[in-house]
Amino acid sequence: MRRLLLAMLLAGIMAVPGHTAETAAAAGPDPALVDAIVRKLESEGVLDRVVDRALTRVIERRQEAQRNELARQQAQTAERGKAARKVVANRDHIRGNAAAEVSLIEYSDFECPFCKRFHDAPAAVLERHGGRVNWVYRHFPLAFHDPAARREAVASECAAKLGGNEAFWKYTDALFRHTRSNGQGLAEGKSELAIATELGLKGDDFSRCLADPAMIKRVDEDIADGNAIGVTGTPATLVRNNRSGATEWVVGAQPLAALQAAVERVLDTKR
Repeated sequence: MRRLLLAMLLAGIMAVPGHTAETAAAAGPDPALVDAIVRKLESEGVLDRVVDRALTRVIERRQEAQRNELARQQAQTAERGKAARKVVANRDHIRGNAAAEVSLIEYSDFECPFCKRFHDAPAAVLERHGGRVNWVYRHFPLAFHDPAARREAVASECAAKLGGNEAFWKYTDALFRHTRSNGQGLAEGKSELAIATELGLKGDDFSRCLADPAMIKRVDEDIADGNAIGVTGTPATLVRNNRSGATEWVVGAQPLAALQAAVERVLDTKR
């Protein structure tokens, strides 16, 4: 390929000035001379160096364009994150210090296998940072995991209504522990009601709550909030400094180290 390119280039260079296109095409350069020049350049390594420099320039331009596009996307995503609903103690489900510097605002789906895998990571971050970080759970049940995902989300709201914030988190842990994921619902022998009674919630009250439009509305509000800031999949965790306003997204079931690194970067931001 390199030999062919150079031969074509030399053919153009060696065209006789002043000749018409027809004459040049008919006469053309001496093939033997072109071949000799190409061989000479090859033997001296000139051809390789020229082509390598050209390829390097192409690669560098492509990489720069990719970096610029990534930076644009990250800036756009960060701006959307700033528009997320503020964490409010009497509205949100908060694990840890409600007045923490940084919140892990997780948009999650009880039937998402990646959310199940990720569920221990935020808890580990809270343990490491004490009262500086809290964890906020917001619902984002994916349509292809319904009806189980939405049913479980509503059930968790009922646990919160009947038992408070602590009951919500215990119920959330239990759902992830017992779900079969991917819309299959809870394991055999388990149900939303059974988990509620195991946690000491009154079964009759819980059953009535499952049909409460207010619980359904709360789930829908979280979904609308997630849609408004560009959430498309789960888990999607917005790491936000509640003092400086700095945000960073951790999308997917990232390793604990990735979540921890994002938290540390956001914690270091100033007003």
